[in-house]
Amino acid sequence: MIPRKLDRPALEAMLSELRPKLHRYCARMAGSVIDGEDIVQETLLKALQAVDGSAAVERPEQWLFRIAHNAAQDHLRRRQRERSRITEADMTTIEDPSGGADSRLAAATGLRSFMRLSLAQRSAVILVDVLGLSLHETCEVSGATLAATKAALHRGRARLRLLASEPEQAAVPKLDAEDERRLRRYVDLFNARDFDAVRALIAEDIKLEVVNRTRMRGKAEVSTYFGNYDRASDWTLSPGFVDGRPAILIRDPRQPDGPVRGFMLVEWSGERVIEIRDFRYAPWCLVDAEISTIEG
Repeated sequence: MIPRKLDRPALEAMLSELRPKLHRYCARMAGSVIDGEDIVQETLLKALQAVDGSAAVERPEQWLFRIAHNAAQDHLRRRQRERSRITEADMTTIEDPSGGADSRLAAATGLRSFMRLSLAQRSAVILVDVLGLSLHETCEVSGATLAATKAALHRGRARLRLLASEPEQAAVPKLDAEDERRLRRYVDLFNARDFDAVRALIAEDIKLEVVNRTRMRGKAEVSTYFGNYDRASDWTLSPGFVDGRPAILIRDPRQPDGPVRGFMLVEWSGERVIEIRDFRYAPWCLVDAEISTIEG
């Protein structure tokens, strides 16, 4: 296949379509839907930069997943996580029972279990059993040989089957009393629609990201964000956790105990909010998220 140049509109359309799939890969590689979104954003930026630089692309989808794969590896290195590498053996004769029980098991496995696989195993299992890529496509993404990919897939599947038989031992996340006080105050003011009081809590140089929509900087600009919530009536907030991190959960006010429709992350410096990330318009981030509510 002859490499061809992608124009920016074509790439942006492809990215929009593939974003949930890219996020699923990145979230499972990183063990967090939040970190997964960070990796996806890095992937999108690198892809757009490459196209602006007139890069020629042979297989656009595999090319994007290769960028995501490399970005995930860089992210894991920055976090100083495990970088175990499987020793390549002659695994070319291993049968590949694609689409069977292993695929169903991988698709249902939580993020924490994937983090107990080696990096190579994790990548192979996600690409083949969760996202449905062929072995040859998986080799293109990971840069590994067919033998190494088969070895990683075989061992990763075996490890997941073993983990599936173990009882779930999820640690219950906890929140410091002061952090919980600040979070509850913010939520209570938001739910009361006292947005003047909410604005009084934010720092002058606050940063805001509405994921998949917009970014803002500074109190004057970010104040318009609260106005948008003030005009809407389809939300109610509660404090909770997403992948073990303190978060604000968004639900339908008609179902305050119903499914979570989105979430926010709020960063503090003392009593001032310095950063907000709102995932209301990124529903793919909820698919694999471990979500719990802070009671009381």
